[in-house]
Amino acid sequence: MIAVFIVLTIIILLILLYLFVFTRPCTNKPYNKILLRDYAHRGLHGEKVPENSLSAFELACRNNFGIELDVQLSKDGTVMVFHDYSLLRMTGTDCKLSSLDYSKLSQMELLNTKETIPSFKEVLELVNGRVHILVELKGESLDASLCPKVAELLKEYKGEYCIESFNPFLIKEMRKYLPTAFYGQLYTNVCRDKKKYSILNILLTGMVFNFLSRPDFIAYNKLDRNSPVVRFITKVYRIPKFVWTAKGKSEIEDAHTYSEYAIFEMK
Repeated sequence: MIAVFIVLTIIILLILLYLFVFTRPCTNKPYNKILLRDYAHRGLHGEKVPENSLSAFELACRNNFGIELDVQLSKDGTVMVFHDYSLLRMTGTDCKLSSLDYSKLSQMELLNTKETIPSFKEVLELVNGRVHILVELKGESLDASLCPKVAELLKEYKGEYCIESFNPFLIKEMRKYLPTAFYGQLYTNVCRDKKKYSILNILLTGMVFNFLSRPDFIAYNKLDRNSPVVRFITKVYRIPKFVWTAKGKSEIEDAHTYSEYAIFEMK
């Protein structure tokens, strides 16, 4: 009986640690409410306007939509705005963005248009505070070399911004450079998406690493709206909820009925 009691006590303690320590978001910092809004996913793009292009960002600004965008480093350390790690889908070139320098990347056309891959600096100069931006830090490892370079550019930027990532370690690192920024943990069921139940995927799916990122908001896949861990964290801790990717006006309106801010596409 004593052994059973000890085992049950350990199990209960582990559950409590998981719920109230490891998954706990940041709950003691006031957030900037003007950043709580809908954001155009990779800019306002469509049939003739590629995602994450200067034209997509200009259209979002003209329509007064917040902008969500993705950043990663080129081979020579320039912060580029591009979603995929591979250039194949958007440029037809079968190699990683990180394998080429800025000079080459800046000449590569997006989806057979005249639009090319922009640098983060170019995007910030274009937007120039006209709308709010949501910056996603790309990266699937412990390499945090992206963080100080993004922070350097944002420190000079006069507009409003917030930052998010799937990688909790990158958010933790960014806080060293921009401690007062508004941070979000991107979430999806990694086991489902990657079709692999590794220990890391299970821990990420359970948001166990929130103790590292301490997010100010959660931005989750719309497929995971009713995930137990998402529901627990957003209801118990009452932090803001973003959902991606809402497709069209009807899904944006649906998001609002759930008190979510939509990261959306209009097509």
